[in-house]
Amino acid sequence: MAERIEGWKRQREPFWRAHHEAWKRSDLNQREYCAALGLPLRAFGNWRAQFKGEPAPLTPKLLYRRGGLSHTLNPTLSHTLSHGAYPTSLLAVAPAREGHRRRFSTAERQQIIAEAEQPGASVSDVARRFGIDRRLLCRWRQEAAAVAFVAVEICDVQTPTEERAP
Repeated sequence: MAERIEGWKRQREPFWRAHHEAWKRSDLNQREYCAALGLPLRAFGNWRAQFKGEPAPLTPKLLYRRGGLSHTLNPTLSHTLSHGAYPTSLLAVAPAREGHRRRFSTAERQQIIAEAEQPGASVSDVARRFGIDRRLLCRWRQEAAAVAFVAVEICDVQTPTEERAP
């Protein structure tokens, strides 16, 4: 009997951690598990108490959106339009390929801006149809307005007060 107890003392943490994990997966209680495998109940209980005191492993946090579950916070995942922000049947432009950004040419931007500036047009509806964010369309409109130039002609003309003087 003394030799058997001495043999269990030599076992280290990996041995007891494996048994603890196997016990958690089984439908047996602690006493039944130890009896079935011939493990000393007291030693198993001591190691179980030690493992129970360890902090639990962190679980990945999830993003929740109005449309439901999006994805886990994982930098390898790319953000696409597949999470329900825009219905794909209404898109006027094909969605971007996985891991790529869509690029709009200046002509395409001007066409989208012109459509948004039509009387009775909603900026949000136009942006949704082209699969872009409303804020991006508003920024394009501001940038287009900021570039407008006005022609100015400078000439020497007498002021009306000078004409009346002579």
